[in-house]
Amino acid sequence: MKIMLRTFQAALVLIASLGTSWAYGDVVWVDVRTYLEHKVDHIEGDIRISYQDVVEELPALVPDKNTEIKLYCRSGGRAERAKNALIQAGYQDVENVGSIDDARKLRDLAE
Repeated sequence: MKIMLRTFQAALVLIASLGTSWAYGDVVWVDVRTYLEHKVDHIEGDIRISYQDVVEELPALVPDKNTEIKLYCRSGGRAERAKNALIQAGYQDVENVGSIDDARKLRDLAE
């Protein structure tokens, strides 16, 4: 049952991201904060997956483990945990860019 629920959640994430541009160039940007944090402040078009679910949900959206992935959260702590988990899962090019503000600065995005 738990596996079916995770698969369903991953499908919902995929459906929600269709038509959005969460890839910036050849980079996939992932916000690993909570739903509520994301609702208050987010970067339009980025994928949002809670850090504890990223290993289970990201492969449905980004099956190529050589894709460049940049993670962020509020301060960088959860993004670091997600990065380590994704590397352990076989992703090759994963970076913790720190906070959502750091992610904005790296892309020259105004808040």
